[in-house]
Amino acid sequence: MSATDAVFAGRVAEGYDRLMVPMLFEAYAAEVPPRLPRLAEGHVLETAAGTGIVTAAMAAALPAAVAITATDLNPPMLDRAAPRLPSGRVTLRQADAQRLPFEDGAFDALVCQFGVMFFPDKPAALAEARRVLRPGGRLLFSVWSGLDRNPIPAIVQAAVAAQFPDDPPLFMARTPHGHGDIPGMTAALEAAGFTDFGAERVELPCRSPSARLAATAICQGTPLRAEIEARRVPGLDAVTEIAAQALARKLAGGAMNTPVSAPMEAIFFSAIRPG
Repeated sequence: MSATDAVFAGRVAEGYDRLMVPMLFEAYAAEVPPRLPRLAEGHVLETAAGTGIVTAAMAAALPAAVAITATDLNPPMLDRAAPRLPSGRVTLRQADAQRLPFEDGAFDALVCQFGVMFFPDKPAALAEARRVLRPGGRLLFSVWSGLDRNPIPAIVQAAVAAQFPDDPPLFMARTPHGHGDIPGMTAALEAAGFTDFGAERVELPCRSPSARLAATAICQGTPLRAEIEARRVPGLDAVTEIAAQALARKLAGGAMNTPVSAPMEAIFFSAIRPG
């Protein structure tokens, strides 16, 4: 991982919430509550909660007696989450998923949507998840499948990389879409002490109002932005426009401001902390 891969702050946090959430994350957030245990009461922890899209889905679906604590490494993401969450329903807290500030066995379930890929020490994060779950508690998390199964980020990644052939920015390939290895992730869960593993591929439509907005979302609403800006020439806006043109050619007959759509795929992993 690059040092900037897990940094979601400033204009990245704003672009992520405004553009990436509706294009990629809202649809998958709706897939989380049906996969949780049927709790009448208890406590659910969310790590890498981002701007709260999954948190809001859980708050709407889970009984009022189920407490929800949502954490993220980046306070600017939680600042954007707060207004979309019902008052008093959720506790927001800054926390590193690799060093959680909670007691052993404090939670009945732990949820992490598209966050595991960003943890520099994934074994530590999985070990922490096991520690804070009660015996019988469930871990549920999702990761993106590879770029070969996600055409919109694949087109953007290729277009951006082509502008810097000697030193291509590879954030999308390296981090969001670099961890779709089901056997490898299952082995990591087993090594962390989990049992009853499950892995489910879930394909949904990825839609954006235009090629330009889709390219802006990925180039400017993710840490790819820092990689592009670090290379200076031709500049963030110019590279974003090149990526938008590539999306328009491949998905919209060359039209920059008409809707684009393509499949996207993620993998939901589940596991149980044994009693």
